[in-house]
Amino acid sequence: MLKEFREFILRGNVIDLAVAVVLGAAFTAIVNSLVNDIIMPIIGVILGGVDFSALSVTVGSAVIAYGLFIQAIVNFVIIGFVLFLVVRSINQLKRRTEKEQAAAPPEPSSEEKLLTEIRDLLKQR
Repeated sequence: MLKEFREFILRGNVIDLAVAVVLGAAFTAIVNSLVNDIIMPIIGVILGGVDFSALSVTVGSAVIAYGLFIQAIVNFVIIGFVLFLVVRSINQLKRRTEKEQAAAPPEPSSEEKLLTEIRDLLKQR
């Protein structure tokens, strides 16, 4: 059982997943800072200083914080848009490198090189 567990942990997929989770957490902190510290204050100024997170309604003894819900929706849309831009940029870079690789002629195989040398030797005679 211990051997199987070791094989499971050392598989590439598990390690890749662990790296993705760590990078995702770091990226989440960056995007949350972008949303909370840069974009939401700008939206607040545009909307006349309205802070969504402070909006709430009291019904009896319960407080319904609908502003936090609106804030979560705005965060989701912004995070989704930022991820879209990142993925779009990566895809454009991939396409550009693929075009460059496709534009460069493939290197001749060793067989073709040998045939070229034979042809050149025959031309010299």
